[in-house]
Amino acid sequence: MFVNGKLLSEKEASVSVFDHGLVVGDGVFETLLVFEGKPFAMRRHLERLQRSAAGLGFKAPGDAEVREAVEAVMAASDITLGRLRITVTAGLGPLGSGRLDGPPTLVVAAGELGEEHDRAEIAVVPWTRNEHGALAGLKTTSYAENALALAYAAERGADEAIFGNTAGMLCEGTGSNVFLVSQGRLITPTLSSGCLAGVTRALVLERHGGEEIDVPLEVFAPDTVDEAFLTSTLRGVQPISAIDGQPLEWPGPVTKQAAGAYLSVLAEIDP
Repeated sequence: MFVNGKLLSEKEASVSVFDHGLVVGDGVFETLLVFEGKPFAMRRHLERLQRSAAGLGFKAPGDAEVREAVEAVMAASDITLGRLRITVTAGLGPLGSGRLDGPPTLVVAAGELGEEHDRAEIAVVPWTRNEHGALAGLKTTSYAENALALAYAAERGADEAIFGNTAGMLCEGTGSNVFLVSQGRLITPTLSSGCLAGVTRALVLERHGGEEIDVPLEVFAPDTVDEAFLTSTLRGVQPISAIDGQPLEWPGPVTKQAAGAYLSVLAEIDP
């Protein structure tokens, strides 16, 4: 694990209790897939890390510094298939929302991939994403809303929670983007819906195709959807097998094609 310029063991690694990421969630992060011992799509992830930090109004460490930290962690790890997390916070701060002028905190850690599933069951949550909010489209460490939504989904036997937005449009999952096939069309919510600009989402659109449109939330139901899937760094392309307890055909033919297109990109390491 790498913390503020030092490679440390898990027991040695720590950040201050006054770190603004801990106190008020004032930070950003990226999770990368480690594939064949190498971080996948690092360029895209670092670009988004910088955009998210800029969106929060603080300066993240430069790409060269982050890459050096990543290389140090990977050199000390024997993980061939796993995850790598890069976290940047606004650094030390007061016990409130104001910021100090000190340097940001940089943490890089690697770990196992965790349990994998060949499908996902979905629960649509009663809360909305605010597509006009200050954090819309930013990958921040303020994830309490996601934790609550996942708990809601788990109580209903689901693996992932899906949000609509304030306009009643389909938005995103807690850590995933959503695609669906309706009337023969592969569609996914636009970024203006408030969803995160997912790296895997972008790769699927680039390599397989699909339309970015505003999707009314009521369309996301088994009686109007032919097939659907989630995309994320760790899920890849994951078929959705049920929506709110109602079964959905999985994996559908379009999902299989999208998954194949994504798997072919993995070999490029940094597409």
